[in-house]
Amino acid sequence: MTTRANDTELDRADGLPALPEGNATVETYDVENGVVFYDAENPLAWLESSHAFSLQDCT
Repeated sequence: MTTRANDTELDRADGLPALPEGNATVETYDVENGVVFYDAENPLAWLESSHAFSLQDCT
């Protein structure tokens, strides 16, 4: 038994939900041996790197 109005059709979304702009609030500052990237809206979310990579090359 089904509770669907039309049990021969599948439920589908029209598309994927929009993703937030990941780099919209990213800030940086230089340190002695590299660069620190952090989220300006959440300063506890940070990443330190001694090498730079293009984000487009990493995806």
